[in-house]
Amino acid sequence: MTETTYFHDIQVGQRFPLTVKRLGINGEGIGYYKRTIVFVTGALPDEVIVAEVTAIAPKFVNAKIHSLREKSAQRVTPRDPDYYGQIADTELEHLSYPAQLAFKVDVIRQALEKFKPRDYQQYDLRPTIKLETPYEYRYQAKFQVRKINDHVAAGLFREPSHELIDLTNFNIQRPATMQAIRYTVQLLEELAVPIYDEQQNSGIIKAMAVRESFSTGHLQLTFITNSRKLPHKRELLSRIQADLPQVTSIMQNVDQKQLAAMENLILFGNDYLTETSANLAYRVSALTLLPTNPPQTEKLIALVQTALQLAPHESLVDAYCGSGIFGLALAHIASEVRGIDPLPNAINTAQQNAALNQIENTHYQVGKPETILTEWAAADFTPDALLVTPPRTGLDQPLLHAILASRPQKFVYVSCNPATLARDLVTLSEAYSVDYIQSIDLNPQTAQITAVVRFKKNKLY
Repeated sequence: MTETTYFHDIQVGQRFPLTVKRLGINGEGIGYYKRTIVFVTGALPDEVIVAEVTAIAPKFVNAKIHSLREKSAQRVTPRDPDYYGQIADTELEHLSYPAQLAFKVDVIRQALEKFKPRDYQQYDLRPTIKLETPYEYRYQAKFQVRKINDHVAAGLFREPSHELIDLTNFNIQRPATMQAIRYTVQLLEELAVPIYDEQQNSGIIKAMAVRESFSTGHLQLTFITNSRKLPHKRELLSRIQADLPQVTSIMQNVDQKQLAAMENLILFGNDYLTETSANLAYRVSALTLLPTNPPQTEKLIALVQTALQLAPHESLVDAYCGSGIFGLALAHIASEVRGIDPLPNAINTAQQNAALNQIENTHYQVGKPETILTEWAAADFTPDALLVTPPRTGLDQPLLHAILASRPQKFVYVSCNPATLARDLVTLSEAYSVDYIQSIDLNPQTAQITAVVRFKKNKLY
């Protein structure tokens, strides 16, 4: 029998008993029925369930729990029962926190087993570093804004759709961010500000974003709009300033299809908040890409510093440097820090942060890391140490080749995607062996994983 033949025996809506073997990379339960892999949302390892098929794909089927016959000892009651499992960032709320930490190591192990980089079975996979309080940790939020039953609503889309779920509470968010969003929702309705209609591509307010400074408690509120127009702007701003004094920055992000890039307008205050980390101050704008959890980010910076073990005479290249938080924290040790990022706004922010902290041994350049590294090598600059913090897509082939060409003695990779990390390790293991992989939980209740990889240069390469 072929694999396809088995699928002929399974239909959408069909129910069957299933023992869940493990969790997949997105936090879904995995079991097997008639030698077919079954992904079950909300199911946990060792549970016996009755699964109900919801969709059939070429190599697997999706299902939901129809009934739970044997419950895992690690199952807990979600704090967001009304929308748990329906929106992003709630996929592990039913799993105890110690089990979440173990899961995040296991996902890295699964990725390594799939791609099989050299000597992967000998890697030191260290236990995930926990967040002491795994709720109310997220200092920023971006909620879509629509109308539901003629009332203004703000929240996230039900996956995998564009049906909005109005979030009156969200337990991973900081209370101050939720307070600002819920107040502004009421104000938009009271003032009858036009709300975006996705089907008609009409209306003004498409989304709202709120960011809180961990160090000052100040908030930045950003309206994402379909037009430069903002009806009732004067009253909107005056009411927010009067009733939410912690909001010290209000921005408008104009998101129109005909614009080549988003336009950002300052409506009130500065266009940034000030954050502190590792005894340094940082300017955080509406466009700044930063981890959503400042206290845990400090631990991450310390992990990077420990992994690199820089000496005073050594230079560091910080690739995908963003706003510069890692490189600037290491600048007092290094002889020189050079940062690279493809985004001009990121480089501009990093330069501002260096000036803000009176750090003079840094140099930042806009461009693709592989291009800049090659240019610097041609000018006889080879870094002693390299830090890469790529997006979820990981390192592309030109950058991998540039790294192998320069072969820095010290090399650390901060990953936010175990799959692309394991893929990249196949190439990197040609020149480096993995000393250890240390995972750290920046996003409890979610399947998101951050890991610090420390490399050792192979002697024979």
